[in-house]
Amino acid sequence: MPVNDENPFRAEWSAKGHTLCLGHWEISFNDQEVVLPETTAVNDMGTFGNFSYLFEDDPDWEEGLKEDEWIVDNIDWLSQCFIDNDIPVEEAFFRWFYQAVNVADWRCSSCGGCM
Repeated sequence: MPVNDENPFRAEWSAKGHTLCLGHWEISFNDQEVVLPETTAVNDMGTFGNFSYLFEDDPDWEEGLKEDEWIVDNIDWLSQCFIDNDIPVEEAFFRWFYQAVNVADWRCSSCGGCM
């Protein structure tokens, strides 16, 4: 299921440039703020991608979990988060959440600020 106009989630990492590690997640569901668990709110989500600022096209730098595996690994906290935020606990919503955060996900050192 690709990211499209039907995805009710929007996700953005608050920090930009060379200070990614100082940010936090800003996620909304149908334009309502989603409150994340504290440890999740200030860390990368571990989704799949290439986060190298030097080798963006090199598959050797790809890391993280692809959608199906990520959902299985994160189902416990994600289900509770959905319940706490009145989001349907359904597969389509898990997939939309992953797709929204995957676009904005990051990794420590992916900006080069700490080098």
